[in-house]
Amino acid sequence: MGVIMSRARCWSAVCACLLAMVASGSAHGQQPGTRIYNTVKQKLLAGERVVGGTVTSADPEVYCAMASSGYDFLWIEMQHSPLTFQEVARMIWACRGAPAIPFIRVPDATPGDIQKATDIGALGIIIPLVDTTAEIRDAVKYAMYPPEGVRSLGNGQYRALWGDDYRATANDNIMMVAMIESPAGVGIADAIAAVPGVDVIFAASTDLGSFSGLAQTDPLYEQMVTEIAAATRAAGLYLGGPQAWMDRTGFAFFQGPTETALLRIGVRESLESAPRGPAPVEGEED
Repeated sequence: MGVIMSRARCWSAVCACLLAMVASGSAHGQQPGTRIYNTVKQKLLAGERVVGGTVTSADPEVYCAMASSGYDFLWIEMQHSPLTFQEVARMIWACRGAPAIPFIRVPDATPGDIQKATDIGALGIIIPLVDTTAEIRDAVKYAMYPPEGVRSLGNGQYRALWGDDYRATANDNIMMVAMIESPAGVGIADAIAAVPGVDVIFAASTDLGSFSGLAQTDPLYEQMVTEIAAATRAAGLYLGGPQAWMDRTGFAFFQGPTETALLRIGVRESLESAPRGPAPVEGEED
């Protein structure tokens, strides 16, 4: 009986240890007790889903409106917009402390682009058009300080945004998102997902169709999405896609509309369902 009780106590201790590891995030590659200020990472670790609005405008007021509207993060679009790093730095600084975490889709997976994005305070780096493991492996290295990577120290607003312990905590807070956008990437999805340091595999709905020539209703298109999902699930990573796919099982990380699309949606909503009565007081609108 004593041996059985001893084994039961041991098993209880193991379970408690595992639960503590999950709560601290160490089961996901971070050190126990590390300060996590990337709320997107916190929510994903807690089993929640996250949505980010897409920003293409350099207007800090537009950025702040979106950052405070309820999104978990903002997808700052630098691949398909004329945004400069200086403009994005001003936008992030203008709305420091807002709930939405800044994620940047970099123009290219170069050391310069990735390190500029991290230096101005992005806690998420989105790498487009990943179709080789070397590309995403190098991207992770450029985003991480030694010994995990080769990011160099430099000037930036990261410390003023995220705290004096930024150098010690950055590697555990920066998230890497690998976008699979072509059949070539789909073919090695399992290898991409196996690269250490990758957090999210994003199934790029539009470009999967563009590069393959398949409509989203085509079964072969759906097979590509299934392959990406299976590889992501097998690696224990988070699966991303467009907000339109929020009804799909297994997806946890979503890209929402751009500010121009939201403006159109808002105008329609205002015209169709705005309440009637006293006019709102200028300057006090929600």
